[in-house]
Amino acid sequence: MRALGGRGGREETPTGPAAPGPGDERVVLYGRAGCHLCADARAVVTAVAGRVGAGVREVDVDAPDPADEPGGRPGALAERYGELVPVVVVDGVQHAVYHVDPGRLEAALRRPPA
Repeated sequence: MRALGGRGGREETPTGPAAPGPGDERVVLYGRAGCHLCADARAVVTAVAGRVGAGVREVDVDAPDPADEPGGRPGALAERYGELVPVVVVDGVQHAVYHVDPGRLEAALRRPPA
């Protein structure tokens, strides 16, 4: 797992939203090492999230980190997502699988979180 930033108690700066703080992630990107579609999705997600000031957390579905696993059971994310990666979740709702449309993601991130 790699925390990349998010939403929360940020203030506006003269140049736009302040940088997200830890734990303020609105976007979760589920992927795996060696996945070219995951690399493409990461590029889109980080660019769009950076533009709107939203935080991103990246989760490797194959990593044995019980903190990322439903119920703390190792392998649960790999079983859940299988070959569907990358999967992008925005505000707890699945947003995209395989390919991320930058305009659609930006629109979702500009809406207030539910």
